[in-house]
Amino acid sequence: MANQKSGKKITILGAGNVGATVAYTFAVAGTCSDIVLIDINKEKAKGEAMDIRQGVSFSHNVEVFDGTYDAAEGSDIIVVTLGLARKPGQTRLDLAQANVNIIKDVMPKVAKAAPDAIYVVVSNPVDIITYAILKCTDLKPNQVIGSGTALDTSRLRSIIADHLDLSPNSVHAYVFGEHGDTSMIPWSITNIAGITMEQFCAEHSEAVLIEDEIIDEVRKAGGEVIKRKGATFYAIALTVNKICDDILRDANNIRTVSTYISGRYGINDVCFSLPAVIGGHGIEKEVSPALTEEETAKLQASAAALKNVLNSLEF
Repeated sequence: MANQKSGKKITILGAGNVGATVAYTFAVAGTCSDIVLIDINKEKAKGEAMDIRQGVSFSHNVEVFDGTYDAAEGSDIIVVTLGLARKPGQTRLDLAQANVNIIKDVMPKVAKAAPDAIYVVVSNPVDIITYAILKCTDLKPNQVIGSGTALDTSRLRSIIADHLDLSPNSVHAYVFGEHGDTSMIPWSITNIAGITMEQFCAEHSEAVLIEDEIIDEVRKAGGEVIKRKGATFYAIALTVNKICDDILRDANNIRTVSTYISGRYGINDVCFSLPAVIGGHGIEKEVSPALTEEETAKLQASAAALKNVLNSLEF
């Protein structure tokens, strides 16, 4: 039986749409016993904490506070939602330098207060920010987990499930690479009940899955939401809650998350998403399924695109 950690304190850096929704999701789900919200806008953090705390008598018994960076001390998990949000029409990479600068200023202070915490990174561009946190702190690679393509993977499963009239839970599919425009789907390992997608469609469905259309839909999903409502925060909050629950329960679930890559598929010194086992120590193991040559080439191209951005930034 997996062990529950005795301490269940989560600190959230940033009390904007994403940070506040993550805090609310934790409170509703009963994920942890203590939630701390930290924001440069102290009044906003206080207001969000008050709003959630005033409703907890109808939910789980959870303490919700606001605080300064040293309030992160003793946290099991730090959720990083710092930085500027994407605006309609803006790519995640457009945000890169501005948000890297914020990370360079804040993260050394937080890592000093909570050197043993697991860091779950949500700020965009998430692969760049995950890398930046490793660069500007002494945290180990297993401690720093970008939400990466965990949400893209959920979006992909929902899209395929809609095409095939199935539950998304029955679709085994993944998005690898950048959380952005160079992400890729390894179709060779996509299956339903152990049956390849191609075979399943031929035998059970009149629907035709057009691979290029599906990856395009996955890549544009976040932008489509931003175009309509100005921001995305519900789906990512549910994603972050699941990752944090895996850590606190030492669940050893496999998720596609952004981690430091050193040697997998011939790729080095970049952060992006591949399958990893997530448990009490953060990244417990790396999982590297066999890919086709074409899929490996797409993955390497995604890494190269991210490296081009990394080379253009000041860390």
